[in-house]
Amino acid sequence: MSSTHPAAAPAAPSTTPAAGASFLQTVFPASRADTAGPEASAGMAHDATGRAPVPRVLAIAGSDPSGGAGIQADLKSIAAMGGYGMAAITALTAQNTRGVRSVHVPPAAFLTEQLDAIAEDITIDAVKIGMLGDAGVIDAVREWLERTRPAVVVLDPVMVATSGDRLLQESAVAALHTLLPLADLVTPNLAELALLLDEPVAAGWAEALEQGKRLSALAGTTVLVKGGHLEEDADGGCPDALVNSVGLPGSETVVVPGERVDTRNSHGTGCSLSSALATAYAAGGDWEAALRRVKPWLLGALREAGRLDVGTGNGPVHHFHHLAQPAEPAPEPGAEHFADHLKEPGDFAAGLEPLAAEGLSEIYALDFIRGLADGTLPEHEFAYYLGQDALYLNGYSRVLSRAAALAPTEAEQLFWSRSAAQCLEVESELHRSWLAGRAGTPRQGPVTKSYVDHLHASSLAGSYGVLVASALPCFWLYAEVGAALNAQFLAAGADEGHPYAAWLRTYADEAFAESTRQAIRYTDAAARRGSAAERGAMTEAFVHSVRFEVDFFDAPRLHA
Repeated sequence: MSSTHPAAAPAAPSTTPAAGASFLQTVFPASRADTAGPEASAGMAHDATGRAPVPRVLAIAGSDPSGGAGIQADLKSIAAMGGYGMAAITALTAQNTRGVRSVHVPPAAFLTEQLDAIAEDITIDAVKIGMLGDAGVIDAVREWLERTRPAVVVLDPVMVATSGDRLLQESAVAALHTLLPLADLVTPNLAELALLLDEPVAAGWAEALEQGKRLSALAGTTVLVKGGHLEEDADGGCPDALVNSVGLPGSETVVVPGERVDTRNSHGTGCSLSSALATAYAAGGDWEAALRRVKPWLLGALREAGRLDVGTGNGPVHHFHHLAQPAEPAPEPGAEHFADHLKEPGDFAAGLEPLAAEGLSEIYALDFIRGLADGTLPEHEFAYYLGQDALYLNGYSRVLSRAAALAPTEAEQLFWSRSAAQCLEVESELHRSWLAGRAGTPRQGPVTKSYVDHLHASSLAGSYGVLVASALPCFWLYAEVGAALNAQFLAAGADEGHPYAAWLRTYADEAFAESTRQAIRYTDAAARRGSAAERGAMTEAFVHSVRFEVDFFDAPRLHA
């Protein structure tokens, strides 16, 4: 993202790509089967090394026979986040998408037997607690937690269903309070938050945050305040916030914005969110990073919920939307056709090209890019961009180092390691030259933080393919933008009065262009080695990073 890009390779090719050619065409020309390079083919028989262990997550909750909520939603969410799910059943319900008809709570002693049987044999990395039913069940769970002391506990205090049905007896609310101090994270909806405090339901986001702070102080733990049930908020979005009365690192409240999806298919959203967070935290050890990883997944699950066509009421979310393969349109006469299995070299990268092109079209339309090209960009916006770039490169270098650790071949390990080192060199150069003399140290802006958090979440997933796919847009889009800006600048006559002339001259770096081609090849090779599910997750990671690239170029206008 800087003019002397972090991943510039030491060796440049002898030819320069033709102006206006698709960047992918310079990576995989007509005979693509011969251009992936020996390094890519050498790694096809090997799995990525250094994978993080699969989180083993125990869900303690009720059963939903319609499959949308409760234990069924928990197990789907845990699997979607890459975990291994286990289940101890607290209650049996008779329900469907239209509501709950009845609830049967088995003896609490049998629940204790389930929990002990699991704990005596299997290491539990995280526990998610959902519907508990009555005071006897709550007491059994509390006693088990006090005896076993699991590493991570997420409590979703299921008291009121989305349909409005009461799922916890009023007499059991006091017992539920005894569980709160044993949880690392509590995730009530707004109605449950109010019930736990014995207060009216919050009418707005600010009031909900205050209630979250009061519950956090009462329980001595972190509370997730969820904006999904708010009738309206300032920007029409759907924020969530991590609130800790003791104080999170750097802030007492961390708000993560999100989009609101207009759908009636939200059955089991709370169950799905809490179990996904338990899994993501078990993998990475950071609540904010876990939330920033889970929210985009849940957004997609809500957007794609209608595709399931389950029930006539409040339908379930689509937990595995990111793995579903869309129907492939018939190829036009003469058009190149890429099969779902992507067995030909370059097919996966070719599938990413329209996604990259969509991001590029948005970038080229930004005032920042236009002002940078014609010299009208305000200096304070340019300074903001440089400062954020330096901060981004520091985080990006750690992500590339992680890619080197996971890489299946020596050539890939060397490539990503060199790229990570170059990141730090460029960051230092930015501070020595472009940022020298400017007052103060730049503070990380919201877009920079979100982008780096996304990359770190990808690195914690344990998948080499997902990690390199998330890192690729910083190569690909930057190379395209750099070439276009440099060409436009040169065509205008390279006016020496241009305030950013020195910057633009270095924008098109052929050594970096070759590094970008290599990064695309390695990403494509990782996709060929992976399963269809892996390629789906890679595509999702790539799309999120493309979005962040667009936002990064637009951030100076909004935040400088």
